[in-house]
Amino acid sequence: MSACTDDVKAVTCTVKPPVYLHIGETKPDAAHSGICVVDVTLPFGKPASIEEITFKNYYTASVTVRLLRRGPGQEAPAKWCTALRDLPLMDNPHTERGSQDYCTIHRTQMKAEPDHVVSVRLILRQPSSAWLTFSIGDVKIFPRAEPDPEKEVSDWLSDLTLVDQHSDLEGLPDPQTVSSSIQQMWALTEVMQTNQTSASIGRFDVDGCYDINLLSLT
Repeated sequence: MSACTDDVKAVTCTVKPPVYLHIGETKPDAAHSGICVVDVTLPFGKPASIEEITFKNYYTASVTVRLLRRGPGQEAPAKWCTALRDLPLMDNPHTERGSQDYCTIHRTQMKAEPDHVVSVRLILRQPSSAWLTFSIGDVKIFPRAEPDPEKEVSDWLSDLTLVDQHSDLEGLPDPQTVSSSIQQMWALTEVMQTNQTSASIGRFDVDGCYDINLLSLT
């Protein structure tokens, strides 16, 4: 079974020692019932959304996963639910195949969404009497990877800017062509202003009379 990606770190949790159910009175020599319970608690006030649960098997035939989930409101009491029932870990309880494999339980295998989880209970079963003890070890819980909000905003702004650029430029002439035309017009204006004469032609009439020299030019 596949393990969780290396870039996601396991959440901090406390794995309690396994508790075996006995038949009859609880005595050191009492017979095992073939059922063992392992509780995994998460830090108080920090419920997790689980992506994967990994562990190393030690002669456990099957496992049932129960989750203690807290509702969206902190006032609501947490409730237990069965997320996965009797998942086989060994091909045959009486043979060693799969008895010491590393196992992974993914959230897609669970019948209940493993979100807002405050505690995980793993119920182990081994019906075969061929093994004196059975358990699991190296239990790790990996959280569900949340999307980076800053990256999402950055991507959204980039897309929005690209759309705005295309919408603003649609139907308009090429900016470089417009800039070149403006520069040519500016240069032509400067030349005309430089060549313009500074002498004032004035009016043809002087004190109500016309200058003969000027009239002869017409």
